[in-house]
This record gives sequence, C-alpha cells and structure tokens, in this order.
Amino acid sequence: MIKPALMFLAALLPLAAPAQEAFTGRRVEVQVYDRSDGRYLPLYRHRGQAWVAGERGHEYEIHLQSRRGERLLAVTSVDGINVISGQTASTAQSGYILPSWGSLEVDGWRKSLDEVARFTFTALPDSYAAHTGRPDNVGVIGIALFEERPAPRPWHGWRGGEPQREESASADGAGAPAAAESKSRAAQAAPLGTGHGERQWSGAAFASFERGSEKPVEIITIRYDSPRRLVERGVIPKPRRDGSPRRPEPFPAGFVPDP
Repeated sequence: MIKPALMFLAALLPLAAPAQEAFTGRRVEVQVYDRSDGRYLPLYRHRGQAWVAGERGHEYEIHLQSRRGERLLAVTSVDGINVISGQTASTAQSGYILPSWGSLEVDGWRKSLDEVARFTFTALPDSYAAHTGRPDNVGVIGIALFEERPAPRPWHGWRGGEPQREESASADGAGAPAAAESKSRAAQAAPLGTGHGERQWSGAAFASFERGSEKPVEIITIRYDSPRRLVERGVIPKPRRDGSPRRPEPFPAGFVPDP
C-alpha cells in the first residue's frame, strides 16, 4: 500500500556558513594571522564568543582593517597585557593609531620604537603573562577602540597657516605609537598562552591623538586555545579519523543494538 506524503512549499535557505577569517566589528575588521603557516586562522563562534585555534610554537600577528573614514585609536592587549607597554591592560593606556580606511599589523610585544618580540603560541607556563606573575587572563586578545575628538573649527579671521602640533606622548596615554606600514601529553592538554618569540624590526613613532570619549566606543574580544582543547569545549566539531570534521548524520546506517 502506498502511503500518502505531504509536500510543503518552502523557501530556499542558505547553507550554514563555515568558520570565517575575520571578526567584523562596527568600526574595524580583525584577523589573526599565523606567520608560521602563512594563513589567517578561521574564526569560530560559540555561545556568543569568538575563538581561534592556535598551534604551539607558531608565531602570529593581529591584523586590523578600518571600516571608517577617520582615525581610530586601538588599545590592544594579549593575555590581559598591553602589547605596547607590557603593563596589566587598561583601556586608558596607549594604543596604536589606525589610519582612515587604513590597516594595521600588530606583530609582537613592543620593546622599543624599533623592535618587537613576536607573538608566539606557547603553553601557559611559558607565556609572558605567567612569567610575570599574571596568568589569570591568558587566552584572550582585546582591542578597545576610541574615536578622535573633532578638531575645532578654524577662526574665520585667521590668515596664517595651520598651527603645528607637537607629536609626542602625553602623560595620560593619549599619545600613541603609529605603526609603520610595514611535547608531552600534559603539555598538549595545557591551556595556550602567548610568549616572546624572536626579536624583529618594527618601526613606530609617537603621534598625538585626543580621544573623543573616556570610554571606548567599541571593544572586540577574540579568545584562543589549542585545537584539542577547543574540540573538548565544543567550539570545533570533533574530527573524523581521516581528519575531516565530524558532522551528525540524519540517517546513519546499521541495526539498533538490543537494549
């Protein structure tokens, strides 16, 4: 006997989107670039948080792309530490100036105006935060964005050129360096942190930036850990034996075992 079947008219729905490579905020796009593999790390969404999977020993960078037509100040932290000063991070500290519609590569812990120590994924005990007694916030990248205070309108009676402003850092941190374009199973199971990699040249200069507000207009947070731990958290689907991600099957073949 042929049983009747119901047929519904349904709109075509898009397929689930794979992990993206960029965190798209209101003002900037943020990507984590793996220098060792030469690729951008996929961004996973899980329970309202953004995650990337890092490999121990790999060096990485944080890339920012402005979506605005005015300068922005990006106060950047890794593991709760300001990447410029090495201080325990606060949004009131110095950051990098992101040009209008421009891009910025934060390539390491700044050691001087000419040099940084590259960001390197490492086990938590070997991280910069742990070595300085601050391991509580390991595993997170933060970017606090500030808009610039609009310049005052020129007085109509002024006939000379625009007054020159000195480019230097102020005591309250308003000034900012403008970046030049420029193991064992236990260790594998340990949380991932960021350590000091090799030193490299990375030119920067101090420039003035007057914030338009005391609080940031946007904060972007990206968390990271090892692939294994992200699988355990449910952030990344568990891979199959062939290495491909495991996906639930709606009609798995086989017999039901006896209860």
